[in-house]
This record gives sequence, C-alpha cells and structure tokens, in this order.
Amino acid sequence: MRAVEDALGIEVPNNARLLRNIIQGIQYVQDHVIHFYHLHALDWVDIVSALSADPEGTAQLAQSISDWPKSTAGYFAAVQAKVQAFVDSGQLGPFANAYWGHPAYKLPPEANLMAVAHYLEALDWQREVIKAHAILGSKNPHLQTYLVGGMASPVDLNSQHAINADKIAMLLGLFAKAKTFVEQIYLPDVLAIAPFYLEWAGYGEGIGNFMSYGDWPDADGNLYMPQGIILGRDLSTVHPLDQQQVSEYISHSWYNGDENKGLHPWEGETNPNYTGPKPPYEFLDTGPEDKYTWMKAPRVADQPMEVGPLARMLVAYGAGHEKVQATVNLVLEKLSESAGTTLGPEVLFSTLGRIAARCVETVVLAGELEGWTLELAQSIGSGDLEIHDNDSWDPANWPAEAKGWGHHEAPRGALGHWIHIKDGKIENYQCVVPSTWNCSPRDPNGQRGPYEAALIGTPIADPEMPLEILRTIHSFDPCMACGVHVLDKQGREITQITFNTAKTSS
Repeated sequence: MRAVEDALGIEVPNNARLLRNIIQGIQYVQDHVIHFYHLHALDWVDIVSALSADPEGTAQLAQSISDWPKSTAGYFAAVQAKVQAFVDSGQLGPFANAYWGHPAYKLPPEANLMAVAHYLEALDWQREVIKAHAILGSKNPHLQTYLVGGMASPVDLNSQHAINADKIAMLLGLFAKAKTFVEQIYLPDVLAIAPFYLEWAGYGEGIGNFMSYGDWPDADGNLYMPQGIILGRDLSTVHPLDQQQVSEYISHSWYNGDENKGLHPWEGETNPNYTGPKPPYEFLDTGPEDKYTWMKAPRVADQPMEVGPLARMLVAYGAGHEKVQATVNLVLEKLSESAGTTLGPEVLFSTLGRIAARCVETVVLAGELEGWTLELAQSIGSGDLEIHDNDSWDPANWPAEAKGWGHHEAPRGALGHWIHIKDGKIENYQCVVPSTWNCSPRDPNGQRGPYEAALIGTPIADPEMPLEILRTIHSFDPCMACGVHVLDKQGREITQITFNTAKTSS
C-alpha cells in the first residue's frame, strides 16, 4: 500500500493517517501483551511451581507492585484451583509440552502463581480491546479497510453508518482499558520478574546493529517513532537510513542466483532451489559454503541489522524521544534498585533487554491512543470527512513507469515493500519482513544474522531441554511463516505449516 503510494506520489488524507495510526497502535498494544504472556512468559514461569504457592503470599506480592483490584488471596486461590483442575484432568491445554521443573526456572511459587493468573486475565483482556479493529477495520487480523490512497472507513459524527460519536466513545473506552492493564499488570509484572533473571542482561546480545524504519506519521510528515540505525551498540549516534543501501544475499539460502552479489529489492529475485536434506531430516551441520535455509540475508550497506521493539526503542532513545527516554529510565531505575547497582542502557543489548523494550514500547503507545482518537474526532468535527485520494484509482493519472518503497514498523520489526510498476502493471515486487532480518543466515562475508549471533555464549543446563535457547529466540518474536512460503513451479501453494512458537522445542 505505502509502496504504491510512494511510487505514484500519493498523499493520504489526514483522517486516513489518523485511522492508520490508531489501528496500528492498538495492534501493537495487544500484540506485545500477547507475546509477553502467551508466547514468551512460559519460558520464565513454571506452571507446576504455581500449584505449591501460598495464595496469601501471592496477594501480598501482587499488592506490593500494583493496585490492581483483583489481587486478593481469594482470587489467586481460585486461579490455583483452576490450574490444578487442568493438571488433574490430564488436559493441560495451553500449559502442555513445556519443560516444567527445568533448573533454569528461578521464580518463587508465589511469583509463578501471580504470572499464571495474569496470563489467564490477558486472554480475556486482549479479546476485548481488539474490538477496536472490528470498529475500524471490520476484523482482526488482516483488516479490510486499508486502501491505496487512504482508508475505506467512512467518517461522520452524525451518521450511524460511519465512524461517529458513539464509536469514538467506544474506542476511548477500549483504549482506557488497554492502558490500565498495561500500566497496572504488564509493566509491574516485567519489573517483578526481571530481577530474578538479571543474568539474562548478559546473554543474547547478537550483532549490536539496530534498524528502525520509523512509523506513526504526524500531520507535518514527521514520524512519532523515528527512523534510523544504531551501529556497534553506540547510542550516541543515530545514523540516517538510506533504503537504496538495502540488499539481499542468497549465498546460504536455497535460491538460484549470484551467490556473491546482494540485490536491492527493486531488482530482487526469488528463484527457489532446494538442496537441503531429504526426509527423514537429520541435524543439519553446515559448513562455511553450505546452504541451510529458505531465509535470505538482508543487509544495509553490507551490515546485518536487528529489527523489532528493541531496535525501535534504542533508535528512539538515541534520537532523544522524550517519552521513550523517560520510560526506559524508569525501568532501568527499578531494575537498578533490585540489582543493588546502577544499570545503564547497555543492559538493553540482551535477551532481557528485548523483553523490557517491548514493554516500554507498549507503555508509550498505550498512552498515545487517546490523543490520536481525540485528534480524529476533532478533525471530523471540523467538517473534514475526507478519507481517500480518489484520483489515485485512475491509471490515467499514473506515470508509464514508477518505483516505490513502503516502510512500516510491524510489531515484530521493520517491514519493507518494494514495487516496480510499468504500464499500469506490477513489473516486480519484493518484500523484506522482520523475521527475514532477524533470522538471516550468514552472508558471503561470513557475518551471522541476529538469531545466530545472539545464541553464541548462551549457557544450557540440559541439552535435551534447551529452554535457554527458546528464551533468546522467543525474545525476537519469530515468525518463519512470514518470511518464507512454499509454492510449486506454477506458483500454486503446496502446503501450510503453522508453528506455535511458545511450544516449539526444536
């Protein structure tokens, strides 16, 4: 969408900008909470241990970190009984297939019970707050109201068939509920759990380079979350990003092409050539010249980049974003109190830092949703009902040939789309998604991608139960399905494989 708008020189109306910001903002808040509780928390929280917790002690712990009204002994006893019923029935549901009792778990039983209770609360919470997507986009995920040139959601405070005063009020109520949960449950839980795992501020660093495309455009064209690059862990300088320097290598990927030349996405090729092991699959011990993945190796000026919440928060912190700096400093202050020593931003270059950054970003964005919604209401109230550039739909207004790139910060990280349009048709199209950046294989220079580099030096207590590996990989929020797709030679889909990354153990 943005790639086409860039190619054709289309500027979306102000109302469309605000609708996109709001939709994306609540997506982040919901997505990050889901990641923490439902995709990553069980790497740190031992469900079995929660069964031996004292509900009174759990209530005291919860009340010491937040004034959340549900934090009573009776409430936690009821949660404990519910989990015990799962265990007694033998139907563990979401708590099956994990490494319960693993020596790397460190939380006391009361903290485990508190986290399990909030895991279950977050299930109900996220289902409620994401109703905002039904109001603005018809469904979640894969919203139906995005259009090249704007949005398809009509806006009119006086119409029952449009985004009106009632829907604005409903949105404000949902966003207030989202903000309360983030501030009274999510942030306190992160600050309560992190002190038991402070050694993970020393594991999982990776490559030390971070990239953010920036997002949430303001009315003046500036981005609320800034664009830029951090190199070599140096937060004192945010380097500008030149998308012309993006290239993808295939030297270790199952594709045909020049293995030593990186192609810019406008010239990108995707020619599958699988040369890997045949079933039954054995452990793949790759040499320096081997191909071992469907992922390409994207680079900026031949440098690997980590993308995602940590990258966005580091770029914003280095760029002087006041709310990001204030929230990061608050988290560092609280963790320093627990550690008994002063912890600086350098601890963010780690597995624990990714968890903290995701929470910081959620706090910051949850605080912006009300403002964007009120700005939308004010715009509509002033009589501005425009949501789409109608001229953009007429190919007669298009140039004979055009190239564009659209940048977006998905919750997982930097998402780029590059399009070449010729004679009103797509000549070439390539996208580079967040997990392609983070799951990148080695390039022709031998440089590892973020996942590979982050695992180096990780201690593993039991190789048969590699919980520690999951902790670091899950901290990136991986999605292999986003990065690769299986098709036959005629372009028809062969199969789909769905991974629940919270349970994948190999």
